[in-house]
Amino acid sequence: MFDIENSLGFLLAKSYQRGYALFKAPLENYHLTPKQFSLLAFLWKQDGLSQVELSEKCQIDRTTIGGLIDRLQTRGYVRREPHPEDRRAFKIRLTDTGRNLEKELLSIAREVTGIFTDGLTPVETETLRQLLEKLRR
Repeated sequence: MFDIENSLGFLLAKSYQRGYALFKAPLENYHLTPKQFSLLAFLWKQDGLSQVELSEKCQIDRTTIGGLIDRLQTRGYVRREPHPEDRRAFKIRLTDTGRNLEKELLSIAREVTGIFTDGLTPVETETLRQLLEKLRR
């Protein structure tokens, strides 16, 4: 008999749901979702990515990423600038408001990650990260 409660798919899904819920609550104060946060985090690492580059990095389809960028732009966190090499594309750039959120939001992300992994040792946390990276590939 298949043991659904101990299956990898079920455990991964439930772990994701818990992590998402933990992170969603503090982000609501900034009118952000975890997906929007991840987009900002990629821009904090490398500002001026194209929509296609963001889509690839976030592993979110192009249509969905467009809506995420629209909402971030409406909130004043990013702006679209014409791409210098492709008239059909835009570079996504942080505004001062979006850039100024980095320190505060990364602090929240570290805090939530600490709560999420509270029952794990640092070695277990790193092992989990490595295993998830393998599964992602």
